Amino acid sequence: MLQVSHQLSAPETPFESPLAAQRICRGVVRLLDGLGFASLHEFPLKARRRADVIALSSAGEIVIVEVKSGRADFQSDRKWPEYLEFCDRFFFAVEPDFPREILPLDCGLIVADAHGGEIVRPAPQGKLNGNRRRVLTLEIAMSANRRLARLLDPDPTL
Repeated sequence: MLQVSHQLSAPETPFESPLAAQRICRGVVRLLDGLGFASLHEFPLKARRRADVIALSSAGEIVIVEVKSGRADFQSDRKWPEYLEFCDRFFFAVEPDFPREILPLDCGLIVADAHGGEIVRPAPQGKLNGNRRRVLTLEIAMSANRRLARLLDPDPTL
């Protein structure tokens, strides 16, 4: 029987995010969906971090997108390098008027708004460890299932 450690499964309720971040996330998810990825917002990682968006392709590729709503948001964030070991590709996502010159050139870049997004700089291809890929794929599937179950049955005690 398959057992999933509760340690792997952090709470599934996304944090409240500023309106700009919500708009960017919506556009990112729309973009990734059009590219064949299934995405989740606010996905917990074992590093006690939460990826703003994590996406999984049918080929098993895992992408993490870190949303930045403004200059101060980027400059105060020093945790994003920790995400690199949990994905094959890493992107920053920003709104069109974001000062892009402050972002690292060795990461992918998505420009997005509430209606969609565009990859303006491809992310370098990494190679995720096979065991970590297997665990993350399972965690993504379980998280998506729990979120859907709560939508379909918000009060399972009835």
